[in-house]
Amino acid sequence: MRIAVTGTHGTGKTTLIDDFLDAHPDYAHEQEPYWALVQQGVTFADGPNTADLEEQLAQSVSMMLELRGDPDVIFDRSPIDFLAYLDVVSEGEGAPWAPSERLLGRIEEAIQSLDVLAFLPLSQPDEITVRIEYPRLRLNVDRRLKAIVRDDELELLSGPTPRLLEIQGARKRRVALLEAVLLPKSR
Repeated sequence: MRIAVTGTHGTGKTTLIDDFLDAHPDYAHEQEPYWALVQQGVTFADGPNTADLEEQLAQSVSMMLELRGDPDVIFDRSPIDFLAYLDVVSEGEGAPWAPSERLLGRIEEAIQSLDVLAFLPLSQPDEITVRIEYPRLRLNVDRRLKAIVRDDELELLSGPTPRLLEIQGARKRRVALLEAVLLPKSR
């Protein structure tokens, strides 16, 4: 299955992916677009900004589309993450951001190439106990993601794929919820 794990920063996406990969080493792993770009030599500003987020969005879309033939892959983040960040950050910069029709089409194609979109929303009480950078941004992006994912405000999730899976709880429970979507494949 092609899985993308989405959520604001500090929700445990990478931890979930690491735990999942420990149990399913046959899955390919695509790291967060930020780190893929850093490995390519891209430098980013100190703090989130529209230009850097646009680059990460393009990388996320490219990664998914380049690997659309790979059946068992898990992505750390999805284009939806970057749409939410771009909405929040660009508003804070005073210049609301909107994707072009062409980019929106590529985003839709990338999202529809997935089998599962695993969404890790913030919960009360917060399951992450370490100090998180940009806490206000984290909350605002989580609110935006909830609107995009739960209400399908951008109409990216109305097709037959991907299946939306909302994940919360302790580490073992999170992995079990993600593994439950794999069961029909193995039967």
